[in-house]
Amino acid sequence: MDTFLSAVTTVNNAINSVVWNYGVFLLVGAGLLLTLCTKVFQVSHLKHWWTNTICTVFKKDSASTKKTDTKTISQWQSLCTALAATIGTGNIAGVAAAIVIGGPGAVFWMWVAAFLGMMTNFSENVLGIFYRRRNKDGEWSGGAMYYINDGLGKKKGMKYVAKVLSVLFAIFAILASFGIGNMGQVNKITLNMQSAFFAEDCLGYIGDTSVPVINLVIGLVLVVIGALIILGGLQRIASFAERVVPFMAVLYVIGSLVLMFMNIDKLGDMFAAIFKFAWGGQAVAGGAIGTVIVQGCKRGVFSNEAGLGSSVMVHSSSNVKEPVRQGMWGIFEVFFDTMIVCTMSAIVCLSSGYIDLETGNAAAEVAANDGATLVSMTFGNAFGWFGQAFVAIAMLLFAFTTVLGWSQYGSKAVEYLFGVKGVKIYKVIFVLMIVSGAVMQSSLAWDISDTFNGLMMVPNLIGVVALFPLVMKITQNYVDRKIKGKKDIAPLLSYDAATQKEMEAQADD
Repeated sequence: MDTFLSAVTTVNNAINSVVWNYGVFLLVGAGLLLTLCTKVFQVSHLKHWWTNTICTVFKKDSASTKKTDTKTISQWQSLCTALAATIGTGNIAGVAAAIVIGGPGAVFWMWVAAFLGMMTNFSENVLGIFYRRRNKDGEWSGGAMYYINDGLGKKKGMKYVAKVLSVLFAIFAILASFGIGNMGQVNKITLNMQSAFFAEDCLGYIGDTSVPVINLVIGLVLVVIGALIILGGLQRIASFAERVVPFMAVLYVIGSLVLMFMNIDKLGDMFAAIFKFAWGGQAVAGGAIGTVIVQGCKRGVFSNEAGLGSSVMVHSSSNVKEPVRQGMWGIFEVFFDTMIVCTMSAIVCLSSGYIDLETGNAAAEVAANDGATLVSMTFGNAFGWFGQAFVAIAMLLFAFTTVLGWSQYGSKAVEYLFGVKGVKIYKVIFVLMIVSGAVMQSSLAWDISDTFNGLMMVPNLIGVVALFPLVMKITQNYVDRKIKGKKDIAPLLSYDAATQKEMEAQADD
């Protein structure tokens, strides 16, 4: 058995290395292409997408926060659910790992990946809304598998290629949901909770293993909570997300800002280090700029998932009628996840004293575990036990909401392959797998799912890049109608004539 696991580990490591080391450049390249082709929409129409996304939440009777029926979720709920899945351990431990391994300069490339990723996420969501359809229960179903099959598949000679790619994407999404979207997140929750609040052996160990009983207890509690929310469907997940996600994110940002102001004298040196080491240097392993770029881009993508095609499956359930409107929510999703939350984590790490801002090198005690505890140590040093508890609770909320979000991703992938009936079976299995994450000792399951998570980008980006002329056409149509005020232009709302007619009949959002 050990020989088999060793072989699996070797093969997975090889595939993972290729997927992520080269895939990040594919993601950045696609983001650059889409940014240029949309005339840098995220900057040129900054005011428009800002006022038509987050600013609408604070307006009375805003269409973005209203639910029109029980089969859809509001635009605000779709954002919160997508953020629930993207704001996870990667925003805390992932950022710390990028800085420890790649140096402070990795933060710069994290920003670059996010800036370009805004338009990748925009394009995914435009296509997601344009190619979505109603399932047998009357709910919207959308995602990469649909725009690959119905969009790319309509191109000459691409019918069967698109079918294979859409099936592969769905398979990769399901497998990734069990690992990186479930067991991996729960494992991090358990380790942080056990470390912050319980002695490792406070209840003894499970049988002859070295797994503390407290881990199993935490896992069972999460199973119960998870079952109550996940088995209730998207409506319950979205309702939970819109209440918890803003609270947890704002609280974490406030805590990080407190630390930043406590170390305000280092702020200039922090940003100087970010730009100084963005081009390599002795702080990076071997001084290679490639290490900095890969770590920054990888952690940025791992955090916001732009280009992986995952969050589209939630955004497509929105009650919005304009594809570009949901695309703009996708821009804000990446902006908030990486430019705000990840940047706050980076400031915490760089103000910790464990990163030498002159050389960029990490102290031995954090380098030994790739910075997994760096944020917790920093808050602990500043606020004692309360600081460690704060990070543990933040990790709990971040990671658990990621589990909830990914349960919806997996559900939509299962629905595509096996229909609505298969979703119920998947959800039960998904909930039960939470316990496995709590008692998991080997990182193999996490590593394999990380590979499948990365593999999602391949069919997704093929579809997005192949269909980017359509994204440009839909975007220009929206700009002409909504921004330039041109009259007598028919809107482009759906590939399906019946859905197009349904959307046109709705009140303007």
